[in-house]
Amino acid sequence: MARVVVVGGGYGGLASAARLAKLGHEVTLLERSPSLGGALVAESTEGFAWDAGPTHALLPAVVRDLFRKSGRPVERELELVPVDVISEHRFEDGSSVSLPGGSRAAQIAAFDELGPGLGRRWVDHVASYADDWAVLRRGYLEQPWDPDDLSRELAARLDSREVLHKRLRRTFKDERLRLVAGHPFVAEGHDLRNVPAWLGVTAYVQQRFGAWTVEGGMAGLAAALERRLATRKVTVRTSTVVSDLVVREGRVVAVATAEGDVDADVVVCAVDPRRLPALAGYVRRTMPAIPPVVVHLGLEGPVPELPRETVLHGDPMLVVRTGGRAPEGHAAWTVHGRGRLAEDMLLALARRGLDVRAHVVARVDRSPRDLVERWGGSPLGVLWQGRATVRQRLGPATPVAGVYAAGAHATPGAGLPFVGLSAALVAQAVGPA
Repeated sequence: MARVVVVGGGYGGLASAARLAKLGHEVTLLERSPSLGGALVAESTEGFAWDAGPTHALLPAVVRDLFRKSGRPVERELELVPVDVISEHRFEDGSSVSLPGGSRAAQIAAFDELGPGLGRRWVDHVASYADDWAVLRRGYLEQPWDPDDLSRELAARLDSREVLHKRLRRTFKDERLRLVAGHPFVAEGHDLRNVPAWLGVTAYVQQRFGAWTVEGGMAGLAAALERRLATRKVTVRTSTVVSDLVVREGRVVAVATAEGDVDADVVVCAVDPRRLPALAGYVRRTMPAIPPVVVHLGLEGPVPELPRETVLHGDPMLVVRTGGRAPEGHAAWTVHGRGRLAEDMLLALARRGLDVRAHVVARVDRSPRDLVERWGGSPLGVLWQGRATVRQRLGPATPVAGVYAAGAHATPGAGLPFVGLSAALVAQAVGPA
């Protein structure tokens, strides 16, 4: 039995702790905030509540595997709800398309409404990633990988010079399809000229597996995992600031905190490694992806009927999410903004045809700095700066013996599926007690 210390109580840390405890290790989780959950914790005020981070996710099998491998099936803890329309995209020329998940036929029909023949072009683009998904899933996403010992097929993907911007311009003459395909990465703050083309596999995952959310809000996922840690007898210490790792002769022996050192045989870094001097030097060439400007709105009276997520393309790009919880007769929206935000977000929204200024009864503003300070780092992980980024990031192993990395900074994407998979990789690398 190893003494395992998990640094960080976000989704990556919770998932890592649950898996390792089920494998028989003695696990302690340290979290700087007073509560667990990270970006899964809800914002709330005056009877309204909003998901602070993700509102839905792809690949529900990742969550099901986590709960099954750490105890009871997820269906006994949470209600996972399919999301029929992942997002509606509205373009500056007045046209729009709703992107369904989990159905090739539905996507053909949706894009054909945007323009004759566009449905076939879209699904042909998605199908072009089938081989990439197979190679990445087997060699990179579902088993610990060694950057110095890659299969020829995997190395061909990870080391490719092709970027997503160039691939989309070559594939689609219609700019609107390029905007839809690139949106997941633009929304996370990336420049498509720096994103590897193979990450377009996200479109394949959307079509093949669909999206889901948690009834009552994604905070329910964090609460269920917190209960799972209690069942697995994980020691949880909140309001505990970790200052560094204690390393002797190249191997970790403890985690340093303001209250004293916590002895460890294994450490899982589930936070931005820049926060730990022992690891910071290994990621000095990377940068965090900056969160968007966020406004949470409590609305009363009649407001426009929108799907769970509406993307208003342009500069600035605005994303409206409507899945918040509100009192009877009210609505809870969250608006994300990226680009040239030279005016109040509500005015920018009104200029795009969604004027709800007269209906606002509650408002919570969060700047990118606010979010980074609240969570102790960016929940969007590492900024893509070209193909080298994949090797400059840590995880699941690190150069320090006994130290592993999970969470958004240890994955090729910031979404819950990638983060959940990173925890599974750490559990495989550490192994059973």
